[in-house]
This record gives sequence, C-alpha cells and structure tokens, in this order.
Amino acid sequence: MLVDWDLAEKVAVRVAERAPFGGAHHLEGLTAEFDEHTERAEDLVAETTGLRSLSGNARARVVGRSDWIRANLASLRRLLRPLFERLVDQPDRSPSAITARVGALELGFVLGWMSTRVLGQYDLLVLEDESSEDQDLVYYVGPNLVALERRYAFPRHDFRLWLALHEVTHRAQFMGVPWMRDHYLGLVARLLQGAEPEAFDLLATFRDFIERQRAGVVDDGAAAGSGVLGAISSPEQQEALDQIAGLMSLLEGHGDVTMSRAGEGIVHGADRMAWVMADRRRNASGVTRLFQRLVGLEAKLVQYAQGEAFIAAVEAHGGGALLNRVWEDAQHLPDLGEIREPNRWIARMAA
Repeated sequence: MLVDWDLAEKVAVRVAERAPFGGAHHLEGLTAEFDEHTERAEDLVAETTGLRSLSGNARARVVGRSDWIRANLASLRRLLRPLFERLVDQPDRSPSAITARVGALELGFVLGWMSTRVLGQYDLLVLEDESSEDQDLVYYVGPNLVALERRYAFPRHDFRLWLALHEVTHRAQFMGVPWMRDHYLGLVARLLQGAEPEAFDLLATFRDFIERQRAGVVDDGAAAGSGVLGAISSPEQQEALDQIAGLMSLLEGHGDVTMSRAGEGIVHGADRMAWVMADRRRNASGVTRLFQRLVGLEAKLVQYAQGEAFIAAVEAHGGGALLNRVWEDAQHLPDLGEIREPNRWIARMAA
C-alpha cells in the first residue's frame, strides 16, 4: 500500500476544519444558485469560444471542504491505480506500513491545506465503472467562495457567475474537443508508466526538495517549479510532464481569457475580482509560498500568465481563427517552449 488512505482523509479533514465558514449552514441555497449559474455559464462559454461539451449539459455540485477532500482522494487513487496493480505482482517491493502512514500524513496535510484555498474544480478523471452521478462534475467549494466574497465584498451573484465561467470553460475544453480528454489522460498514463512504487518516498522527496530550495538550486528543465512531482520524475517521465505543463498553460490561460470575455457587460466588477485573484496568487508568502512550491502550485500560477501571453500573441498575429487551430488536432498543441515563445508555434502552423 502506497498510502494509508483512511489516515490521509482524517488528517486532511482535521486541517480543513480549522478554516472559517465550515458549517453546513454556509452551503444553504448554493446548490440551486450554482445550477443556474453553471447552465448560464455554459451558454456564454459556447457563444464566446464555439466549444460545447459533447457529453450533455454540465452538472454542478456544491461541496464542503471535507467532500472536496474525499473527491480528490478518489481521483488520486484512480491516478495511482497502475502503481497499485504493479504492487500486487511484486509484493516484496511494497512500501512498509510506516512509509504508508508517513505518506498519508503528508498527503493529508497537503489536501487539507488545498481544501481551504480552492474555489472550483472540474473533475476530469471519470471512469466508466464508477457511478454515473459522480462523473463529469463541476465542483464549487462553498465555504471558500463564501469566505472570499465576504472578505472582499464581492457582489455575490456576479462573483459566482464569474467563477462558473472559468470552471465550465475547462469542461468545454476537455469535453467539447473530441480528442482532448483521451490525449490528456494518455499523458498522465505515460507519466506513471515508468514510476516505481518504492520511489514514492514522499518524506525523502520533501526533505530533498526543501534542501534544494534552501541552497538556491534551480532546476533547468521545462517543468521547473513543478514541486514534488517534478522532483520524483525520471527523464522519460519529465518529457510527459513537460507536455502536460504546456497543455495546462494553454488551458489555464484560455480559461482566464474566456472568463473575462464571456462575462464582459454581464458580470459587474469583473476587473476588480480578477485583480484580487491575481494578487492573491502572487502575494502568498512565508509558509504558504513554500507550500505552493512543494506541491507544484507555484508552477500552476505561472501557467495562467504564460497561457494568456501565448493567446494574446497568437491572436495579435492571426486572430481567433489561428488560435482555434489548437483544437483541431493534438499535434497542433503548443509545447512548453512554444508557450514561452509563441512565434515558434505560429511559424509551425504556417508551415
């Protein structure tokens, strides 16, 4: 067993319980409201991008932090399933019970902390052998969005529709482009194929990562800043990780651009909300900043800016028609180098 999953859940929930607005009464009325916002957002995103899910209408699910933790633990177990299956065939190489518990403590702390920050999430990792009602969902973490909108006095209706626009855009990207989901999951599978179960010594990885940060050691690879995941990757896995990073930069940047354009003239105060969110991403400090580095969130924050800059450069050169070529074929997706140097991608498409 790689991780004691029950212990990981208990630790994560305990960490999450320390954050404010955790009571169930803060979720009252949110489900009906987000059903409406999600439906409207789907129409606005389709009008803006031309992308609409091929698997039917989006379904919203408003959750508390503990339910978000459980959903993400389930997704992580699905991700690591190939490693579990390898352990069955090689019982002598299985991690010890102590390692499984240490991994659970670390994973639980990570997920518990993240559960206090995330506002929404599209759950991509769906499998046909699981309950259909738990597949293909757009999640909203009620306590966190309530806390944020109260802290900054955001207009409730506008902030929630604005948030829905971003999450529904991600669903349109994965479910409105016929090949996108399988392509992404294929990259994830490649990332895990070369991984050895005993290599997932999270404690040693965290210690090594912290020491490298203290020493000022900076990785030169394209996935630098990818946290613990990047630290445990072999060269073969690094290639898949770089492709995933390029794809996510495109999708995150496209999500922010679409959210802005689809909400123009409809969502009031969007400029201020965007500024607050960007400032919130940039100005994490102290333990929070170190934590972001450890779990790879710092890399994700860079993805937003790089993806938006790529889209701006492409559209400045060839308008929306040129940008839409990224949805035509997996071979048209920019790699991370092309995200950083859009002219390379523009030249490749011209050729």
